[in-house]
Amino acid sequence: MTEEKQPTFEENLTTLEQIVTQLEQGDVPLEEALAQFKKGVDLSKTLQTTLQGAEKTLATMMNDNDQEQAFETPQGGSDNAD
Repeated sequence: MTEEKQPTFEENLTTLEQIVTQLEQGDVPLEEALAQFKKGVDLSKTLQTTLQGAEKTLATMMNDNDQEQAFETPQGGSDNAD
């Protein structure tokens, strides 16, 4: 039994862009347009979930003890070069 490779974020984004382009052209039969719209909504949700996961990853950093901690920007503007 072979595992089916999941599309990458970029592949999903490209597919969504193609769907939007087809629907904007308006020459797609109604049934196909509805199916494409549904697929586009599903892709949009998948992309949003991926982005939220990436945001959580970027908002966390590792400390010297290899423990995760929230990444916070310094307050007070001490690193401004005004």
